[in-house]
Amino acid sequence: MTYATSPAAEGDSIGQLIHDALAPQVEAIDQGRYPGDFMRALGGLGGFGAALPTEAGGLGRDLPAQIDIIAQVARTCGSTAFLAWCQATCAWYLHRSDNPAVKDRYLNAVTSGRLLAGTGMSNAVKHLAGIERINLRGHREGDGYRISGALPWVSNLGPDHLLIVAAALDEGGYVMFAVPPGADGLTLRACPTFAGLEGSGTYGVRLKDVFVPAQDVLSGPERFDAYVQGFKPGFLLMQIGMGAGLVQASLDTIHATNQRLQHVNCYLDDQEGDLGQDLQQLLDQTHALARQGQDAPLLNILRARALGSELSLRATQSAALHAGAAGYLMSSPTQRRLREALFVAIVTPALKHLRKEIHTLEQRQAA
Repeated sequence: MTYATSPAAEGDSIGQLIHDALAPQVEAIDQGRYPGDFMRALGGLGGFGAALPTEAGGLGRDLPAQIDIIAQVARTCGSTAFLAWCQATCAWYLHRSDNPAVKDRYLNAVTSGRLLAGTGMSNAVKHLAGIERINLRGHREGDGYRISGALPWVSNLGPDHLLIVAAALDEGGYVMFAVPPGADGLTLRACPTFAGLEGSGTYGVRLKDVFVPAQDVLSGPERFDAYVQGFKPGFLLMQIGMGAGLVQASLDTIHATNQRLQHVNCYLDDQEGDLGQDLQQLLDQTHALARQGQDAPLLNILRARALGSELSLRATQSAALHAGAAGYLMSSPTQRRLREALFVAIVTPALKHLRKEIHTLEQRQAA
């Protein structure tokens, strides 16, 4: 499968937008520029709502289409593809909530990109997998909740962005909720410099006695487990788009360098044909799982997500070796993609997290 990233794709408005508005600023994004204008424009074209119905502000297509849009962005900029995943995932959370008030308040604005949104679910997802303690805690207060705690980094954030997170409750169970921009008790702080993804709008988040009214609750403790299981397949499968786009970009590099260096590049592992075949198999598998929706086996989804990380690492390293010294320049996208692929293998669920969950499910099946 190929992804349009230039005007050669006739009628492809997202491809045109990527070529005109994203490609010229990729180096600046890598150095710390947050591409807010591009994100809003992408939302205006339906780039975050391909899997959502038109009444929710979406395109009325399906989850495979959303995965492909994220991959299309990643072929040019992996950092911005991560932001597209964050935004699309926040829309996905809201769409799957059974609270009509929170949908009415935020869904169309998030789907269209008018309101940008950060997903701060990394800590909660790791906590639910038995990896770490949960950082946000609270208790019921009237028809809402009072929440405190801190998260070390949440991406796709800014002073005018929505935040979506989850907390453990003192009385038992969990709540997932939205925090609007400027909420009393919400503080953002700058993070240390990262090796990559500097333009991802990543901040440390502090909640101090933040009140969450009922209209901002995505799921309360009564249905929290079912709600998480409902959004988890899309959460995981959309992440594969980030890796798939990096692999396709690496194949572009390998193909271009082989025009003059095939006579020596042929001795490297992970050749263009093999990587291309592996990418197509990953996409076929991912699309099939996405079409199954809630009927897709979680174990197969986890395996596909892990394969996406592994293939990203292989392909970006191979592209760097094919390019040689030219790919080691700071101005080369080849070295940037190495860092972006490492992030795909680190971002929650990280490769080690995925393998832990896969092992647990395999052991359970064997028993």
